[in-house]
Amino acid sequence: MDKEKIPQLTVVIPAKNEALSIGHIISLASKHASEIIVIDGSSEDDTAKIARENGAIVFTDSGSGKGDAVRLGIKNAHGEIIVFIDADGSHDARDIARLVEPMLKDASVDIVIASRGKGGSDELQGNIDKTMRLLGSVIINLAINIRWKQELTDAQNGYRAVRTEKIRLLDLREKITTIEQEMVIKALKKDFKIIEVPSHEYARTDGVSNIVLKKVWFRYVYSLIKYLF
Repeated sequence: MDKEKIPQLTVVIPAKNEALSIGHIISLASKHASEIIVIDGSSEDDTAKIARENGAIVFTDSGSGKGDAVRLGIKNAHGEIIVFIDADGSHDARDIARLVEPMLKDASVDIVIASRGKGGSDELQGNIDKTMRLLGSVIINLAINIRWKQELTDAQNGYRAVRTEKIRLLDLREKITTIEQEMVIKALKKDFKIIEVPSHEYARTDGVSNIVLKKVWFRYVYSLIKYLF
C-alpha cells in the first residue's frame, strides 16, 4: 500500500505562507492520494501558485483561521477518506498510508489520529511556551478520556484520517485549531470509533508557527468546556 495510490483518498493541506515547503508536502502526499486539496489561508507568498503547479486543487479560505480551512476541505473532498496534514513539514507524510490502513481493514474505524504521545514530538518541549502547550494537551486529553472512557493521547493533533461521510455529520464550528478537539469530542458523542497510530512530529522545516499560545489558550479551555457536556 505504501507504493500505490489509494483511490478513495483525499489529502487536505491547510497552508498559509508555506511556499518553501508546500511543494515537497504535495509531492509526498501524491504518492498515496488520488486527490490533493490545498486550502490557502490568503497567503502573501507563492503558496497557492506552487500548490497548483504541483497538481493540487486550491481553495482560499475566509482568513478566519484553520477551522474554516478544515471545513472547506471536508466540503470539497471527493474521497471516501480524508487525511489532514500540515504544510510546514512537521508531519511525516510517509505516515499517510499508516493512518489510512486501519480504515481499509476495519469499516468500524471512523477517525485515526497520528499520535505525538506515542510517536514523540520536537515541537512540544524545549521552552516555556512549548512546555505549556504540552501541559494543556495532557489536561485536555485527560478530560476527554475520563468523560468517554477513552485512552487517547493526542486529541489536538491535526494530522489525522477521517471518513468523509462521518465527518460531515459533526457540524464543526470552531474557527481556529480548536477544531481538532471539537472534532474528537463531537465524534465521541456520536459513538464514532477513534484510534491512534504513532507518528513523530518534527520541527517545522521553514517559517514560523501561526499559533501564539497566549492568544489562544482561553479558546482551548472554553471549547473544551463548551463541547464536553
